[in-house]
Amino acid sequence: MIVTSTPYRVSFFGGGTDYPVWFEEHGGAVLAMSINRYCHIACRFLPPFHEHKHRIVWSKIEMVNEVDEIQHPAVREALRFMEIQEGLEIHHNGDLPARAGLGSSSAFAVGLLHALHALKGKIVSKRQLAEEAIHLEQTLLKENVGVQDQITTAFGGLNRVVFSRYGGFEVNPVPMKVSRRKELESHLLLFYTGVARTASDIAGEKIASIPQKEIVLHRMREMVDEGVEILANGSDIRDFGVLLDEAWQRKREITEKISNNLIDEMYDHARCAGAIGGKLLGAGGGGFMLLFVEPEKHRAVLDALMKFLVVPIELENRGTHIQVYEEDLYSLTAHQSREFVR
Repeated sequence: MIVTSTPYRVSFFGGGTDYPVWFEEHGGAVLAMSINRYCHIACRFLPPFHEHKHRIVWSKIEMVNEVDEIQHPAVREALRFMEIQEGLEIHHNGDLPARAGLGSSSAFAVGLLHALHALKGKIVSKRQLAEEAIHLEQTLLKENVGVQDQITTAFGGLNRVVFSRYGGFEVNPVPMKVSRRKELESHLLLFYTGVARTASDIAGEKIASIPQKEIVLHRMREMVDEGVEILANGSDIRDFGVLLDEAWQRKREITEKISNNLIDEMYDHARCAGAIGGKLLGAGGGGFMLLFVEPEKHRAVLDALMKFLVVPIELENRGTHIQVYEEDLYSLTAHQSREFVR
């Protein structure tokens, strides 16, 4: 039995520059951090006593005999990619809802690949997990996704991630004292809009508009370095919130589908109550909104947005990790399993 836990993430600056259509020509960068809320994947070889070969538990329960019959696209393609021959049981549980702008699909991909490698007795690097998850989502599933989510959820921490024009990436942790980290955390409020959406659909239009939004994307790339400078060099932390507000206004220029009346009203109420800045996370259209609020003004913002669920978050530094590793009695070849049953 293997259980992996892979963190969700919040992205501060640079979103959009992590799409290949942009960074393969211009390069790119993001400033993002993983948070202490996780996607959990439990995986084991299924004992050979069942009528079905595979059991996949997510929002559905699938019991099938062939990989091709699996409805969950990421599970199906991951098993093909990993060339899994044995029967498996896979359970997914998430601390937060999917399709909400926190990189949940990439956390699932990274966590599942991590579990499958471990099940095969292999230890792989976080870089390899990120690269394989990118391949799974972009090439095998043909999703309209960037590459920041797979990297951030695999590596964990608060990082400046730089994308080269040749497809490589660098992960540079942002140096901060503990007191500065706590100051940052104390200014972050995460609210759920209550609206789930399929990021790939919105991202498709976003990607199509990128070539016409060069000025916006270049500015969003510049904000990454400015954000790092604020955090690392002890500037007034409120400047980080001001920069987030600019990032949100810039992001809204890419496509009208990023925001809507509900989100605009929510953000306006938060600002009137004292929020310095913030942004809708992920591709847009719904999901979670991150707000930057001075601690003494938390109550006013919470009251202004009382109909929305708030989720306490902190920075986490582990990235994807194995919570449980137990040798499986049924991790045998098909022939050995039949001999065992006899």
